Amino acid sequence: MAQDSDLSKSADKGKGKAVDTDPKGDDVQKDKEGNVVPNGKKDDKADASEELSEEDQQLKNELDMLVERLTESDVSLYKPALEAMKNLIKTSTSSMTAVPKPLKFLRPHYETMTKLFMEWPAGDHKTSLADVLSVIGMTFSDEDRQDTLNYRLFAPTSDIGSWGHEYVRHLALEIGEVYAKRIAADEPVKELLDLALILVPLFLKSNAEADAVDLMSELEIIDELPQFVDENTYARVCLYMVSMVNLLTYPDNEQFLRVAHDIYKKYNQQTQAMVLAIRLNDMDLISRDFDDAKDPALKKQLAFLIARQRIWLDHPRDGPEDDDEIMESLSSVKLPEHFKALGKELNILEPKTTEDIYKSHLESSRVAGMTNFDSARHNLAAAFVNAFVNAGFGNDKMMLVEKDKESWVWKTKDEGMMSTVASMGTLLLWDVESGLDQIDKYTYLEEEQIQAGAYLAIGIMNSGVRIDSEPAMALLADSDKLNHKNPLIRVACIMGLGLSYAGSNKEEILMHLLPIITDTTQEMRISAMAALSCGMIFVGSSHPEVSEAIINTLLDEDRRSQLTDKWTRFLALGLGLLFFGRQEEVDVILETLKAVDHPMAKPTTVLASICAWAGTGAVLKIQELLHICNEHIEESEEKKGDELLQAYAVLGIGLIAMGEDVGQEMVLRQFGHLMHYGEPNIRRAVPLAMGLVSPSNPQMKVYDTLSRYSHDNDNEVALNAIFAMGLLGAGTNNARLAQLLRQLASYYHRDQESLFMVRIAQGLLHMGKGTLSISPFHTDRQILSRVSAAGLLTVLVAMIDAKQFITSNSHYLLYYLVTAMHPRFLVTLDENLKPLTVNVRVGQAVDVVGQAGRPKTITGWQTQSTPVLLAHGERAELEDEEYISLSSTLEGLVILKKNPDWEGGK
Repeated sequence: MAQDSDLSKSADKGKGKAVDTDPKGDDVQKDKEGNVVPNGKKDDKADASEELSEEDQQLKNELDMLVERLTESDVSLYKPALEAMKNLIKTSTSSMTAVPKPLKFLRPHYETMTKLFMEWPAGDHKTSLADVLSVIGMTFSDEDRQDTLNYRLFAPTSDIGSWGHEYVRHLALEIGEVYAKRIAADEPVKELLDLALILVPLFLKSNAEADAVDLMSELEIIDELPQFVDENTYARVCLYMVSMVNLLTYPDNEQFLRVAHDIYKKYNQQTQAMVLAIRLNDMDLISRDFDDAKDPALKKQLAFLIARQRIWLDHPRDGPEDDDEIMESLSSVKLPEHFKALGKELNILEPKTTEDIYKSHLESSRVAGMTNFDSARHNLAAAFVNAFVNAGFGNDKMMLVEKDKESWVWKTKDEGMMSTVASMGTLLLWDVESGLDQIDKYTYLEEEQIQAGAYLAIGIMNSGVRIDSEPAMALLADSDKLNHKNPLIRVACIMGLGLSYAGSNKEEILMHLLPIITDTTQEMRISAMAALSCGMIFVGSSHPEVSEAIINTLLDEDRRSQLTDKWTRFLALGLGLLFFGRQEEVDVILETLKAVDHPMAKPTTVLASICAWAGTGAVLKIQELLHICNEHIEESEEKKGDELLQAYAVLGIGLIAMGEDVGQEMVLRQFGHLMHYGEPNIRRAVPLAMGLVSPSNPQMKVYDTLSRYSHDNDNEVALNAIFAMGLLGAGTNNARLAQLLRQLASYYHRDQESLFMVRIAQGLLHMGKGTLSISPFHTDRQILSRVSAAGLLTVLVAMIDAKQFITSNSHYLLYYLVTAMHPRFLVTLDENLKPLTVNVRVGQAVDVVGQAGRPKTITGWQTQSTPVLLAHGERAELEDEEYISLSSTLEGLVILKKNPDWEGGK
């Protein structure tokens, strides 16, 4: 430590501030001008602060004289004295941190001048004096004295901007303080608002958009903002407003989005306006924005955005060819084509085998041969791995083979057959045209599990695309199948409908599914799956009929004994999904649930609440959930309900925080505490919540922690940690995670359930051969896809009791992940939707909110030609200006227009 202090002393010397060393090594003192003072004596001038330089003394004398003039009886002296005083203040120069000299010298006269102000009659002189007093008032930092504002209110019309930016900021601060006091005391605030509206243009002129927005937000007049922005300032203002939304509470967050939306519309930024309309989940606004776009190419681009969010928008066809292309864009039918084009570009069309993923030769030879001892279970795991790895490519070496008898189906048994056949839906994802023929033949086989798998495959394959003929509706909503004697076929058809029509708000499906929810003769599994499918189809719509049907089922006395069934959680989840992202609107349901006298009522309340606030980053809600986790559960028959209650609370913390970076950091630390001190049921949910916070975003600190949990003494914690590692790396091919999972395969070679989960995680990690993502955020992480998040949440709710569902017989629930699977590509198209190869720079996205000038939005970029893959947190930019992008963000399918002003090629 002694050495450290010596170092710091020598560092002080090296800075050459107060102390200097002469060549003999003695310390010498220097005066202000840098001249050495003889014999090391202190500079008398520097010490005597009263003694001023000649220039300063002259300024002080002049100001004293001007104040003197104001106290004299000759009124004609006042105006020139005040003008001279203002001039001296405005023209003084000083450093940013120091008080300007004129204000320093006028401070002692402040009391005198305030007395004069009180004595003078109203008029120009008094107004002018108020102007000066307002500026001197800045030097008093007393909380109770808002002198800058009080005197400014006497002279609101004088030129505020001429006093400089610092003065305007100080005034804005005081307006905010006084506004809060007056609102609390119920006093009028009009004069404050009028003054604030004078300041806003001043802020915008001096590139202080953030200050302008903050002031208007504080005074609750953000609606007035559009009239002040122009084409030079609107982009920065809207960027700041939209970035604030996560930090605001309801309803301010929606108001901010609407104001920004209106500004974008005013300046013809149609795609950015559409992004905000989608975030607001306002269907009328989305339709209006879509109809307002007159350019067919722009309309197609907006259609891609709408389709990416899985919104079903009906577009009237009035004939022209463009209309067909717009409808195509709205229904995502060309998605498999673009996806395979990407595969071709990356040279990964060749199907991968499970061995390519497992790499058993890298496991220690001692255990390599022992990992397949239950062949049916092992083969089922292989079917899932194959489905995830080759997802969307439409070819593999296990299922889509020439001879049916060679198909992998026959190597599994019971429910395993259902999941294995269903895996074809994942392999043929989005490709309904050619996929139906390949799946259809399985619907005629006599084994009912295989039939069920085929129906589920049809649902999976249709997920995220719309076909005019609606094959999913025709094949799955058939009453013979929905009332089939085998419950597996009923479950498969109901689940298939939920996957095909997720987010579509299609009313026709209600006549098939609502009776199943309310039918008391149905087993809970069937009713709960019907409720879940309705929740998926009407996600975030707060549909009254569906919510009423689910609530009635919970209140039904005949069902009371069934409510303890493990499947009831999906009934509750269906209710929660209806209110996904609706925030305050869920309160009615929460009140109604208080009437349900059953242990399952409380968990249902929490599930509905976390869905309503998903992705908002609402800190108060996270605190409420942490309180639930703090409660100690006593042993009783109500235990199961309470255990679920806490598990849902943990998932909720992840679900609410996932949309906001600071919140993510915060909750990852909280999860550490919950793992240390939580009950077993809480510890089981923590790994799942960690996976939910960053799906398809393998952060090292998260997967290292999960890797530790994957060896936990509680096997259920370990299972969930393994699955969460799969979620975290889904579709990234992360090499470090692949190595950790291979080690786990060796470690758990004797444990069937854990090994099954390791295989699933390996399949997820290599999903789509590294081209897919399950992150529910898209369009530069601005939009949260409700359908994707709903699918992820469904799988995690099942994983809370993995041994009762996923590693038991209900492994088909894993296919809910399909709703979140989407290519993480950038494909550029021309106006006729034909592929167009251009050079783009791909790099790490940089947050440029509130930065001055035109900062770079990416860093560490590489130039690639489209189509390209985008990793989590990456952003792309066009290399040159030969083309103009119709989308505000280069992600997914982007239409480019030739730039008429481009001269680079000549």
